[in-house]
Amino acid sequence: MIRAGRAGQVQTMHDLAAVHQPKPISYGRFRNLSPHLRSGYPSPISSPGAKTLLWDREQTSAYYAGDPIPDITGPEDDEDLLDLQEAAAEVGVTARTWNSYRYDPRLAEHVVLVPERAADDKLPQVEHWPRGVIRAFKASRPVKWKGPAGGRSKGSGDIVPRDQIVPRVAAMLDDDPAVTAAAVVDELGVIMDTALKYLAQLRGRRIADLIEADPSLSPDAAAARLGYPAITRRSALAAAQNEQHRRTVQPYLQGVADALAEAGVAEATKVEVLQAGDHLAAAILLHPEQPAQALVWTERHGWRTATSRRHPIGKDPAPEGDGIRYLSADVKPEPTAVLEALSDRRRGRKLPY
Repeated sequence: MIRAGRAGQVQTMHDLAAVHQPKPISYGRFRNLSPHLRSGYPSPISSPGAKTLLWDREQTSAYYAGDPIPDITGPEDDEDLLDLQEAAAEVGVTARTWNSYRYDPRLAEHVVLVPERAADDKLPQVEHWPRGVIRAFKASRPVKWKGPAGGRSKGSGDIVPRDQIVPRVAAMLDDDPAVTAAAVVDELGVIMDTALKYLAQLRGRRIADLIEADPSLSPDAAAARLGYPAITRRSALAAAQNEQHRRTVQPYLQGVADALAEAGVAEATKVEVLQAGDHLAAAILLHPEQPAQALVWTERHGWRTATSRRHPIGKDPAPEGDGIRYLSADVKPEPTAVLEALSDRRRGRKLPY
């Protein structure tokens, strides 16, 4: 948690490497040496399990100066900044559920990126939300879902903006695990296929979350524990299987993305694994001076270059033409091999391997 008024003090591991004593070192060397794990080093201010660890500059400066580490705790304040895990706990939902809420305008308009950086700085930042905004959002959420009788009339049109559909469906699922697609249609004005799709996706994610927390559970047992009716389980279990498959490849893809960002050729980002037809795909946007707009990975063909930043994956699973280069016959080459193949335009092929 970032206490009120301390956003300007936040540091990432990249920042710690730059102020390391007795002299600055690279981020990679800092990560390998791990001085932040030594006894006496200030504890991170980020939540346990956070992907990007954060520290307070006043505390790390005191450590390097040999001074006592100052206490920065205090009473709760509406201006405290909470990260994804902390925000989810404040509302009483899982981190994955909060990840769907974050697009709601009531939250998106108030997101704070820390540390504070210049617009052209490519170093990582982490989304946080003020505690007061989170509490107001929690208070504004609908009361327990009572069924279609209290909702809007069917056929009332697409009454909910597209970017709010997932958060609204997630809220309904929070309030009633057995909520029906018909109830979603009646409340949100979406078509039945949309309601079925998002209910299955969200139930699948939550089943995967529960199995991740308790690997002894079978998917069907997890669905039962979550209170999902038997009639919904076929689609939910299929979605859970897809979600688990995505999670098996995400760490590898994130490792490549981190390596490219560390080398200064790509933007630091959290990789999103997408379902592209019958296979998984992901994209990493590259800096303008690189020989391609983006790198795309698919589980069929591995890594290739892309000519579009806006739609790098595209609809063709194996595109060909100018600017398209398949980098390796290996679907999961090491990050260093991806970087080398990207940098050497003589490597790779114009056609899929």
